[in-house]
Amino acid sequence: MDVTTLAVDCGGSGIKASVLDAAGTLRTPVIRVPTPYPLPPDRLVEVIADLASRLPPADRVTVGMPGMLRHGVVITTPHYITERGPRTRVDPTLVVRWDGLDMRSAVQQRLGIPALVLNDAEVHGSGVISGAGLELVLTFGTGLGSAHFDGGRLAPHLELSRAPVRMTTYDEFVGEPERRRLGNAIWSRRVRRVVDGLRPVFVWDRVYLGGGNSRCISPSILAQLGDDVVIVPNSAGIVGGVRAWALIG
Repeated sequence: MDVTTLAVDCGGSGIKASVLDAAGTLRTPVIRVPTPYPLPPDRLVEVIADLASRLPPADRVTVGMPGMLRHGVVITTPHYITERGPRTRVDPTLVVRWDGLDMRSAVQQRLGIPALVLNDAEVHGSGVISGAGLELVLTFGTGLGSAHFDGGRLAPHLELSRAPVRMTTYDEFVGEPERRRLGNAIWSRRVRRVVDGLRPVFVWDRVYLGGGNSRCISPSILAQLGDDVVIVPNSAGIVGGVRAWALIG
């Protein structure tokens, strides 16, 4: 059956969407809107519904969003609890509204089709992994996203972005503000430190570096990372929306 999937990639600065066929081919060009703030859950659901209304009908929807989610329920989402976006003041009322929210049910009820809601790096990884061995996905954008897969199956999410490194967190250590402040060359050294630091933790078979800023990693640093490190396109955040349905454990 040619099941069509509405794939929505929710980021800290923009929200993108398209509809894909069962083979993961775009049925229509990706459309994008800026992420609005403040962003309570019902507003994000309405943004997704608005994007869906501008695209061909789909049989199901996959949503990737920042933070930790378990079975479609939000445990934490760092950007969407702020007043004006990433690294602005946290709004306590938004913390309460997002905490424990069943985002999967909210999207499913609003759109009237089956929904899958995952961490955005998990969707991204679904579009690029080979399905063999232990594979780690790291996405570099507003902050650091991560997901890992064992034998092609999505493993329980670990919020690596909140782990400490050099008196800060991974999220802030290699996030977009630091890339702009440091420049690509020095920032790329930080990316190498992240990869080298995580290597003995996961002992992966392969690691994929994606997200909008992966293209900013300098060629000299890439050459030092090793053959088990692969750069993948940011479009995987949309394309992975189809394959993600088959990879959840």
